[in-house]
Amino acid sequence: MTKVLIIGAGRSSTSLIQYMLERAEKYDWEITVADMSIELAQSKTEGYARGKAVTFNALDENDRRPYLEAADFVVSMLPAHFHIHVAKDCLKLGKNLATASYVSPELKALHEAVKAKGLVFLNEIGLDPGIDHMSAMQMINAIRKKGGDIKAFYSYTGGLVAPESDNNPWHYKFSWNPRNVVLAGQGVSQYLYEHRYRHTPYHRLFSKSDLVYIPNMGWYDAYPNRTSLKYKGSYGLDDIPTILRGTLRHKGFCKAWDLLVRLGLTDDSYTLDYADDLTYRQWVRSYLPANLERIGYGTLRRQLSTLFHLNPADEALDKLEWLGLFSEEKIPLKEASSAQILQDLLERKWKLEPDDKDMIIMQHEVEYELDGQKKRHLSTLVSKGENSSNTAMARLVGLPLAIGVKHILLGNITSTGVQIPITPDIYEPVMDELAEFGVGFDSMDVDIESFNDYFSDHM
Repeated sequence: MTKVLIIGAGRSSTSLIQYMLERAEKYDWEITVADMSIELAQSKTEGYARGKAVTFNALDENDRRPYLEAADFVVSMLPAHFHIHVAKDCLKLGKNLATASYVSPELKALHEAVKAKGLVFLNEIGLDPGIDHMSAMQMINAIRKKGGDIKAFYSYTGGLVAPESDNNPWHYKFSWNPRNVVLAGQGVSQYLYEHRYRHTPYHRLFSKSDLVYIPNMGWYDAYPNRTSLKYKGSYGLDDIPTILRGTLRHKGFCKAWDLLVRLGLTDDSYTLDYADDLTYRQWVRSYLPANLERIGYGTLRRQLSTLFHLNPADEALDKLEWLGLFSEEKIPLKEASSAQILQDLLERKWKLEPDDKDMIIMQHEVEYELDGQKKRHLSTLVSKGENSSNTAMARLVGLPLAIGVKHILLGNITSTGVQIPITPDIYEPVMDELAEFGVGFDSMDVDIESFNDYFSDHM
């Protein structure tokens, strides 16, 4: 019997755990699910003879070590910065490991040691990162196979709310870690455009968003990720003139979010010890220049419109008002950073209700030359969840990870070292099986002129 330990039983683990438990009898697996909440772990394993729930402190080496020793394979669904602790133990104990998270520099540094032991630490095999890598490599390799010379690569992903559950002016609800949403984009986004490096600092990121058309869905805001350049080498695109990976939001989202950033409401670098003494209106006003009030610019909305050179009736201000930022409601947190205050508010306003559906959109766009013609290939995935428990986000994070783990356990994936799913031996079986679950891409491949005509028809 092969023993698999899954650390973390949160929402993103649901599809992973279910997939493994449903196949445990067939492949002679025993699945142990660990979480700080034993009740949560038990809820995920209930009804499965080969499932077991345990609890331990994953950050305590002495507490986690016995469970890792007893396992044949470890899956870490912990927050990304905790993976390294589990990874070092797996290396010492000779255990294979899988995560859905980006490879950190510390984890990457273990590559040679992991390879020397004949182990595989498979990472970035969730949604984004994960399905984005695998589908991109399939597309890139297919274009190259027919002789195409790739000139530009764009890739966008958004975790959004499905149109039928969209009932707020932001057109957004949380389907993944709220803290990551609030802090998204901090730092500098770097990408390549027509052979020139482009850098977009955080304070200008959302004011410089682009519009991207998704077939049959419409136009969406898109802002660049920080990680575009690192995939030039991974995707075999070292000489490409243009490469950009970005995040999708509903049209108009970025303009309103930019106001929050410029005000300072997403800042997590300091704590307001007196947060609960403030109303939301007072909190926002505390970030405005004193002269706006001193010379009598009226309401908070009017002051914001003056500060940001907006019409007072601008929809971006409507979005801020809908959040309650102009209200006299007291902030419920005693001590908190502005980012934490904002997150607490958004978790209440952007909550998925029980019957709400989320939606994942992923789109790759490649420009290439073939036989003297300029062409463009578009590949688009749209996937909706069932409800707030069975989300598209959780399904598309958990399923590729589970499938990847299965193929390692069956000996179908033999690569060793610290890996991401960019080689055919990993991505082909995973993408093939995802298609059986209805996770597939619709593609268009036309010459540039026809493509431009298509888009002008949808402007």
